[in-house]
Amino acid sequence: MKAAEILLLTSPDIQTLLNLDECIGVVEHAFHTHGEGRAVPPAVLSMHTEGGGFHVKAGLLELDRPYFAAKVNGNFPENSSRFGLPTIQGVIILCDARNGTPLAVMDSRDITSLRTAAATAVAAKFLARQDSRTVTICGCGNQGRIQLKALSRVRRVETAFAYDTNGEGALRFSRDLTSDLRMTITPVSDLTAAVRQSDICVTCTTSRQPLLGSDDVSPGTFIAAVGADNPQKQELHPSLMAASKIVCDILEQCAVMGDLHHALEAGVVTRANVYAELGEVVAGKKPGRESQEEITIFDSTGMALQDVAAAAFLYEKAQRDGSGVRLNFAA
Repeated sequence: MKAAEILLLTSPDIQTLLNLDECIGVVEHAFHTHGEGRAVPPAVLSMHTEGGGFHVKAGLLELDRPYFAAKVNGNFPENSSRFGLPTIQGVIILCDARNGTPLAVMDSRDITSLRTAAATAVAAKFLARQDSRTVTICGCGNQGRIQLKALSRVRRVETAFAYDTNGEGALRFSRDLTSDLRMTITPVSDLTAAVRQSDICVTCTTSRQPLLGSDDVSPGTFIAAVGADNPQKQELHPSLMAASKIVCDILEQCAVMGDLHHALEAGVVTRANVYAELGEVVAGKKPGRESQEEITIFDSTGMALQDVAAAAFLYEKAQRDGSGVRLNFAA
């Protein structure tokens, strides 16, 4: 039998093949499938090293055909200053889940950024107030930029505040995205003051200390906590978690590495206090926002099914378009 070709997709390929609106669509479908109980629970393996660590996230998803994908990502926050390298680097391997055939190998950076922001957008559709107009982005790196773009797809954002411990980063963020998104974006040095004026807040940092507490957030705010992807990282104070409606991407994953993890350790919430997983809300098993006043939190640690959905979409589109490079490992 002739060995199957494996498709190689580089970062430029992915930027050409997958846009943010498409990614929001496939990620929402993945959450819906998971919420209906039609997907095998995804798995994650984490290993930490000095200065960073690695995640292996794996999942199975039944689409037009069954797919398996495993993503290996290195996350090293000091890479830019120390080595001139991206914070996140890695690959996704996509396989045919019917017979185990490797189908594609893809650069993971853009997929990770897009699918993370897409999950926030999906959560905002169900958990943010319909009249949300003002957003605070806490953490003005590449992920912060994509987060604001994604939110603008699902809510009519008119004003944004940009906060970063690096003031120059906030200035660049504001300058670049003001013209791109045609909205007013203001760099700020007082995070609490900005969040109190906002309908939506996204935290996407590498913080190991809480950035927001229960006194820093106004009633009716939707918060997407994106940065805590290992047990050492934390962005939200347990008091804020306890005062809010908590929706996780994956409950068991958030319990060991998300902001939920710290609230559980502090003893202020239990697993039973978690309102839902996002898939349950997307699938209609539980309502999303139920009042104008409630504070809603999306604890986003990154669900492997998001990667499977995005990788499968990319593979099928690349096959149709003839994009990428085809390799034969048996040659």
